[in-house]
Amino acid sequence: MTATREPFRVMDCAITTLALGRSAQNLRELRDRVLEVPVRSISHHFYESLLLPVFDDPDYRNDFALWARRHLHDDRLAERLAVIDPMEFEDLEVLRQHVAEVIEDRLDETHVVPAVAAGHEFHFLSSRKVILDSGLRADTPADLAEMVPRLPTGSIFHHFVEGRRRPPLRVDDFSAWLEGWGEAFRPSRERLAAIDFHLWSLKEMRALIARSLRDAPREEAAS
Repeated sequence: MTATREPFRVMDCAITTLALGRSAQNLRELRDRVLEVPVRSISHHFYESLLLPVFDDPDYRNDFALWARRHLHDDRLAERLAVIDPMEFEDLEVLRQHVAEVIEDRLDETHVVPAVAAGHEFHFLSSRKVILDSGLRADTPADLAEMVPRLPTGSIFHHFVEGRRRPPLRVDDFSAWLEGWGEAFRPSRERLAAIDFHLWSLKEMRALIARSLRDAPREEAAS
């Protein structure tokens, strides 16, 4: 007999990008603006850009690192910024301080403050996110595995990327739900935990998630 459990409710999300009217033309200005903009701007530039239509650099996945590479032409700073994992910080304010410290350290190493030409400034943005109930439900892990390849990328972002920041568990929503199905699904949860969002687009993550769930045991085995 199959155990009775709450179905997995599939949510979707979309963002509206907002210009803050603040920019930086050199590295010192970037440090100063990082410390003063709304903290949602830090979140936007670190991982909400995944939801934007154009996302084409696999090595520099946050906007700060990308700007340092493309416009400041400072590969050393770009690499330091690129390896920052926002999921490792307890909140966005701590992340903000760390970013400012990385920039400050680079300023200490340079004799001249690096600057960009007019038209290549870093423009600080923020975003508003709308969360929608897709109406889709998965009653069993097998249902979820079948459903994932067809989910919109907004659902992948909400459940897999943002889920890892959501207290108190700070794990993706798929793994959190599978935990209620017992130890038989531990390998699936481990495969999901090994997917690093820094390395993949949302479409690529969707395929990896589907692959992680595909070999999960049937729900009868976990009853």
